[in-house]
Amino acid sequence: MGVAIRRATEGDRADLVRLLDEAFMDDPVSGWVFPGLAHRRRRHAGLMAAFIDISLSEGYVDITEDGAAAALWLSVPAGPRGPGGADEGDDGPAQLRAAVDPDNERVEEIGRLTSGAHPRDRGAHEYLWMIAVDPARQGQGLGTALMEPVLDRCDREGVASYLEASSDRSRVLYERLGFACTGSGIALADGPTMWPMWRDPQVS
Repeated sequence: MGVAIRRATEGDRADLVRLLDEAFMDDPVSGWVFPGLAHRRRRHAGLMAAFIDISLSEGYVDITEDGAAAALWLSVPAGPRGPGGADEGDDGPAQLRAAVDPDNERVEEIGRLTSGAHPRDRGAHEYLWMIAVDPARQGQGLGTALMEPVLDRCDREGVASYLEASSDRSRVLYERLGFACTGSGIALADGPTMWPMWRDPQVS
């Protein structure tokens, strides 16, 4: 049986925030950004909400009909502008930090590191910003089911796609879908390594 998927709307925002908060609470990158568990529980949802708001306004969010998984996408045009419409060197990461957790430098740092690693010279592409699966439903193929329609469209239209894997395990999963590391990873100080990954359109 296939997985029913629909495009999320503002009416799904609260459910999306809850889903991403739960799905990424124990993620190694979230643990690095918010190293104290008590502090993470207070601030993490605010960061997820900011990501969702950007995706709903500037990109799109696909969600399974049962709300168990969601994917945040941005369509990045060719040119110097980065994810979320940010130009290199702008104060987007600083604004995010100010809104989410003003005393936490890592909120801003992670934004600058991922923006700096994002390939801006390869043309237009679809950027999988985040993909979240309810912890109780992980391992059931929901993430792949969410990604495949977009990747199929990319293949038909000759458009590339891009993401950052937050762990070695997820990197292996994305490799199976045709993604390849763009070079050295983003090594977070005293933390995990993120893996920028690019996928050229596949010709059948």
